[in-house]
Amino acid sequence: MRILDRYIIRNFLGTFFLMVALFSVVAVVFDIAENLERLIENGAPWAEVLGSYYVSFCLALGNTLSAFIVFLTILLFTSRLAQRSEIIAVLAGGISFQRLMRPYFMASTFLVAGSLILAHVVLPISNERKMDFEVEYIHKEFHIAEQHLYREIHPGTIVYFRSINAGREVGYRFVLEQWEGDRLAEKWTASKAKWLPEEETWRISNLRRRTWNGQGDERFEQMAVLDTALAMRMTDFGQRSQAMSTLGWTALQEAIEREKAKGSGGERLLQLESHTRTSNAFAIYIMALIGVSVASRRQRGGTGIHILIGVVVGFIYVFSAKLMSVSATHAGIPPVVAAWTPNVMFGLLGVVLYRRAPK
Repeated sequence: MRILDRYIIRNFLGTFFLMVALFSVVAVVFDIAENLERLIENGAPWAEVLGSYYVSFCLALGNTLSAFIVFLTILLFTSRLAQRSEIIAVLAGGISFQRLMRPYFMASTFLVAGSLILAHVVLPISNERKMDFEVEYIHKEFHIAEQHLYREIHPGTIVYFRSINAGREVGYRFVLEQWEGDRLAEKWTASKAKWLPEEETWRISNLRRRTWNGQGDERFEQMAVLDTALAMRMTDFGQRSQAMSTLGWTALQEAIEREKAKGSGGERLLQLESHTRTSNAFAIYIMALIGVSVASRRQRGGTGIHILIGVVVGFIYVFSAKLMSVSATHAGIPPVVAAWTPNVMFGLLGVVLYRRAPK
């Protein structure tokens, strides 16, 4: 590497990690202000708060915002180079713009590799500790907003709940149907079913059970309470949204296959999570391309204009990513398309800006 390469890489990475630290400090201050009362009421040990929870919090925040922070980082120090006419001097000295971008992409490759390792290996372990802490000291209750939940817990066995109270671990208006081919062999209806985690069984109240044999004869039974083991758990019907972030690569793929087998449609969110982890890392390359192309041009307003551009572009990127994730969940867009569309759109923008950058 030349002196110029080392200079750019040192400034790039130094500014990046400084900005990650600043963003983390601000986010931690706001999070403490929001959750301080709960932490005190629930007796959270401060050694665990600072040494475990907020370390995981900062790792997740830094990885999530890595592409945006890379963009701001490049705008800051490259804009200063441009305003001091150093970019002009480099280009006038015979170094091409393409060659100038090499150290930026060398540093970006280091950050992309780090982001992939964090997203697929480190953060699932870290987020598991973070979620355990939140469950114990911050957000003890969670609710399943979805209603009319259907699950195939076994081939031919369909379960239905009209609604579920996750805090009490109770499902209401319970129905179970057992099919043999295209013939309904057994049907249970009950007012509610409660999950008993210690026994790993379900307590079904006010059960009415009907069975039919091959000749169509019906048998009817009614029971006030029945404790029975069924091939399902309360977590099969809903989990905390953060639970996906605690799954490593292998566990995530296994969860996707399980959801496909159930026919619940929940695999779409898991697939989106899997693709997003990778697309967020590669967004660093795209933001680096856009950042260098924009900041290398000297113009009136200097660094302030470049920062304004950075904030606007970052807002549009985050908005488009959120819009596509919602579309993948509710509009039927394939998760891989939703995860990578913002990168493709901004990648095309980066190519256009690169061609218009000063050469």
